[in-house]
Amino acid sequence: MRIYTRSGDEGQTSLGQGKRLPKSAPRIEAIGSVDELSSWLGRSLAQSAVGSFTAVQQRLGQQLPEVQSDLFLIGAELGDGQPSPTTQLPAAAIGRLEQWIDQLEALVPPLHHFILPGGSLVAADLHIARTVCRRAERCVVRLAEQETVRGELVAYLNRLSDYLFTLARWVNQELGVEDVCWLSPQKREPTSAS
Repeated sequence: MRIYTRSGDEGQTSLGQGKRLPKSAPRIEAIGSVDELSSWLGRSLAQSAVGSFTAVQQRLGQQLPEVQSDLFLIGAELGDGQPSPTTQLPAAAIGRLEQWIDQLEALVPPLHHFILPGGSLVAADLHIARTVCRRAERCVVRLAEQETVRGELVAYLNRLSDYLFTLARWVNQELGVEDVCWLSPQKREPTSAS
């Protein structure tokens, strides 16, 4: 089977059941955003394998592939247009994310400031994944305003962004890198021009 089919050269693509849609359709935008999110998680996982960050490698190595598998199911469900037993995200996946968030929150200090994306490379990648997750959530919500989409998909993406934020904070702590705190203009030290 060739990787190229030429069937999308006119700006259309096929869904799982053979239905063709413009590549600009809300459903295709949602599927693409979910796919992009999974790719950023793959990068975060690869980035965590660089160096000797055993705890970070272990947690990300166990949890991120599960999330990527969930995202694959979400993409499949969005592609089919309706859930089926083989392509349906289980409701338990949301509870699993909540458990992970609770575990991580117990390991990091309470938040007293807004956090800017950054710190370590792994955490920065997780923050990018978080923002892509928020976009994917907006795309799925936009689609749900026009067509039927299970509420579990929106809830999962909403919880996933919280998990990624908390995970990024934990990664920074594990790597001994400070979170980047936002400071109001009044609290910032003036920078000298050189």
